[in-house]
Amino acid sequence: MGMNLMNLMKQVQNVQKKAGAMQEELANLEIVGESAGGSVKVTCDGQGKFKSIKISAEAINPENPAAVDPDTIEMLEDIISSAMKEATQKASKEMEERMKKITGGINIPGLNFGK
Repeated sequence: MGMNLMNLMKQVQNVQKKAGAMQEELANLEIVGESAGGSVKVTCDGQGKFKSIKISAEAINPENPAAVDPDTIEMLEDIISSAMKEATQKASKEMEERMKKITGGINIPGLNFGK
């Protein structure tokens, strides 16, 4: 019986290592979603966390994109990015709080939603 417990503990440690490596790998991914024929691009990591947004002048004024001031585009990207990052942080915190209730505060590998 002792050997089975040792094997189980080794398997748990292997799963913990793999889960940690997978979380790191996902955090380093860049996944891009596009709309309006590519004139709006949003980038997230593999964990679904917002990273950035790019908006083209055509998305703002399709009939006369040259009339759109580049500073306006940058300002829109910045304020949208700020709101998205705040929403992502709030969602992560909420998920982490709810998971703590379920797990009783125990850190379970692979369930590190708020990290």
